[in-house]
Amino acid sequence: MKILLLAHSFNSLSQRLHVELRRMGHEVSVELDVNDDLVREAAALFAPDLVLAPYLRRAIPEDVWRKKTCLVVHPGPEGDRGPSALDWAVLEGAPRWGVTVFQAEAEMDAGPVWATAGFPLRAASKSSIYRNEVAEATTAAVLEASGRLERGGFTPARVPGTRRPLMTQSDRSVDWTKDDAAAVIRKINASDGWPGVQDEVLGREVFLYDARPAAGSNSFPQVHAARPGDVLGACRGAICRAAAEGSVWIGQMRPRRADGPSAFKLPSTAALGQAAAGLPELKSGPDDISYEEKGEVGYLSFGFYNGAMGVSECRRLASALLQALRRPTKVVCLLGGPDSWSNGIHLNLIEAAESPADESWRNIQAMNDLVREIVNAAGHVTVSALRGSCAAGGCFLAIAADFVVAREGVVLNPHYKSMGNLYGSEYWTYNLPRRAGARAAERIMSLRLPMGGQEALSRRLVDEVWPSAEFESRLHEFARRLAADSGRLLEEKRSRRERDEAARPLEDYRREELERMKFNFYGFDPSYHVARHHFVHKTPKSWTPVHLARHRDKRG
Repeated sequence: MKILLLAHSFNSLSQRLHVELRRMGHEVSVELDVNDDLVREAAALFAPDLVLAPYLRRAIPEDVWRKKTCLVVHPGPEGDRGPSALDWAVLEGAPRWGVTVFQAEAEMDAGPVWATAGFPLRAASKSSIYRNEVAEATTAAVLEASGRLERGGFTPARVPGTRRPLMTQSDRSVDWTKDDAAAVIRKINASDGWPGVQDEVLGREVFLYDARPAAGSNSFPQVHAARPGDVLGACRGAICRAAAEGSVWIGQMRPRRADGPSAFKLPSTAALGQAAAGLPELKSGPDDISYEEKGEVGYLSFGFYNGAMGVSECRRLASALLQALRRPTKVVCLLGGPDSWSNGIHLNLIEAAESPADESWRNIQAMNDLVREIVNAAGHVTVSALRGSCAAGGCFLAIAADFVVAREGVVLNPHYKSMGNLYGSEYWTYNLPRRAGARAAERIMSLRLPMGGQEALSRRLVDEVWPSAEFESRLHEFARRLAADSGRLLEEKRSRRERDEAARPLEDYRREELERMKFNFYGFDPSYHVARHHFVHKTPKSWTPVHLARHRDKRG
């Protein structure tokens, strides 16, 4: 079928559906929901068999849903209605949740149901559940609904329901004198991603995100004299705050500005600025990097918020990698996080810097230093294990390893051009052609489209793709086989690196990439800085890029 994806933004869920529907053989085009007239124009230009809306903030124009079959994804089970479905589920600790695909009609969330899928609701942040369980359930329900439409003969049924109100800040509000740590975390979890929990910290009005229990906080000297609401200290950008019972790490904040729209998220200490300067540095902070060994295999996990890696994250991960490579193991697996493996340089920290150009330069150098350690890991077989999706520099960080394996459902965006025609570094000009071939590498970089695991496998960006339920066991078995064959594999790697280095030194690739990047950061063309600003501040789109809106591509 011809399917028009209509979305507020081309977010992780829209990208996942774009990948899956194309894999099923459908012709897919995207229109961002800028205004009603452009939606009407897109429907007329593309003449779709189906309009699919996985993420909307407004209703589809009536004259569109009356003419076309329009299916809307609602992140709630049958009968649930309202704009804060997942927020309420997380806040109230619902044992199960689901996704419903219904036909658009005049009343929001009330049309006849085409498909539904459910899942156990784990205790986690809304954004993590959205990227994982909601994405899986949505994919299953959308494929079922589109299959029913394509085959014909299915009559969707109306389901009675209850409309829940929009969750407000008063519903999310934390009372530090009454809420224990679990209640605080639940409220912030229900607000993670957007809009956050509005609060005041050290005299600054902010929105809170990324909450975790402060295990062992009773060992902090100041906790015994602390009152609920007191900030106990900081560690690696997060702050620790006392609740009525227990205490909580808050990793991210979004400062509220008095002179305009709220600012973007930053690590908590960066968001608080000088107000956080005098906080004591605590030792047992949030653990975003961990390492364990199983036999001859080391597993290095790193889960950075939204996959963003600033200078500090790159340097800490490089240090942890070097320690892992000193261990008497044979294989090191880079696990990344379950939500995002890595999305490259930290655009929010760059935007907040006094000189975004200088911070961009420092950040890309730190990323390059990390990638170089992976490429030059002569004594270990290295594996990038993609439990979560990756994009831009995160993709090229992944393919620096000897082997790349992926969980079914992850999405890769192996390109930089959408960020103001950024050229990119991370030694991609060495690693990508080495894997995919020179011509294929050029095409991959120019496509600017999300790529699923199977397509990445066919393009040789990954070596194995495994079902989610089997990923951990398959990874352990794969790593054990590599360890058993490590002698041969390491000899082949050493020989290949010697040949490659003789043909062209690795640092030549870096030097050439950084010359292009220097132009992006410091040159007369401001495209990168403009694109980064719009991305970080979530500026609403005024048009849909042609590489997504195939119906607007006049070149055919």
